[in-house]
Amino acid sequence: MTETVEDVDLPYNDETATRQEKLETLRERLEVLESENEEMRDRLLDANAENNKYQQKLERLTHENKKLKQSPLFVATVQELTDDGIVIKQHGNNQEALTEVTTEMRDDLEPDDRVAVNNSLSVVKRLDNETDVRARVMQVDHSPEVNYEDIGGLDDQMTEVRETVEMPLKSPEMFDDVGIQPPSGVLLHGPPGTGKTMLAKAVANQTDATFIKMAGSELVHKFIGEGAKLVRDLFEVARENEPAVLFIDEIDAIAAKRTDSKTSGDAEVQRTMMQLLSEMDGFDERGEIRIIAATNRFDMLDSAILRPGRFDRLIEVPKPDVEGRELIFQIHTRDMEVADDVAFAELAEMATDASGADIQAICTEAGMFAIRDDRTEITMADFRDAWEKIEDTDTDAEAGDAVAFA
Repeated sequence: MTETVEDVDLPYNDETATRQEKLETLRERLEVLESENEEMRDRLLDANAENNKYQQKLERLTHENKKLKQSPLFVATVQELTDDGIVIKQHGNNQEALTEVTTEMRDDLEPDDRVAVNNSLSVVKRLDNETDVRARVMQVDHSPEVNYEDIGGLDDQMTEVRETVEMPLKSPEMFDDVGIQPPSGVLLHGPPGTGKTMLAKAVANQTDATFIKMAGSELVHKFIGEGAKLVRDLFEVARENEPAVLFIDEIDAIAAKRTDSKTSGDAEVQRTMMQLLSEMDGFDERGEIRIIAATNRFDMLDSAILRPGRFDRLIEVPKPDVEGRELIFQIHTRDMEVADDVAFAELAEMATDASGADIQAICTEAGMFAIRDDRTEITMADFRDAWEKIEDTDTDAEAGDAVAFA
């Protein structure tokens, strides 16, 4: 029920307060009420803004939900435009079909254009040029700046990679003289951050080869047939940039053990893997292209990808031992102002179970501690503090994973 003037409690004693005191008290109460009113108005505006934000998010999620409920789309290439329609070829199964399109869409299409089609092979939309797709998912480096001197604790692995990749590119005649085919590919496996990508870049640098990198997860696409098309593009880019070192990271994303699953997603992954196997089998063994792949999950790989003729060298890249860690510390501090009290052997003993990436992070964090203190020289205490911070971060991450899977 709405209060009347008589119901409101007055902030003064009506019998004893003077007129001036009443006015002063009411003025103070009015200022308080105006301030509270202004604060409530600001809160209301903030609440409306927050409500609008969540409304937009709801609309976006609703739109995404509708898209996910739609029938899957397939990627196809326009082969020919005829009076009866257009001839398209599906990616993945190379099936050709004649389909009709609207006059408006037909005017925008040309042979070799990529289109998305539905289950009835009707053209839904025209897709971007494949050069745009290449640029989005491939990292092409014509002159990697990583040298063998930048890698520590991996002497045996480095020797094997050089024999498998560098020698066929720099001295192919040696294999001809001996009468053998060079190894066709290298698979590097081991924990994250141990230097697998750096090994591949160093080999590319040593051979003056173009370094082409793609993550296996980038080959898993929502359009059926798009992953297989990207695999063909990947090898085509390598041919265009010979000599080239083709590096496929996270290959387990597309080369995991095959299952009996009938879902469209699993089928698409297997289709992409079959295209990869086809490209590897069709490669010239003594060509100017060498293939290196890497994985953190060796146990998940399909046996078909591991057979001789595809990856002839399976090289484990473990975390460095204490001598390797000491060398990696020295490598990452070459350009740093290190105090005389810094003992690399002690740092290596301290950073137990650290990977090469962990040690790089420790050196960077130690430098940040010096910057915070307005110093240019990095002390042993900075490295100890940095290791404690990195260790605490890893512990928190592991605890979060444990909670997530509990």
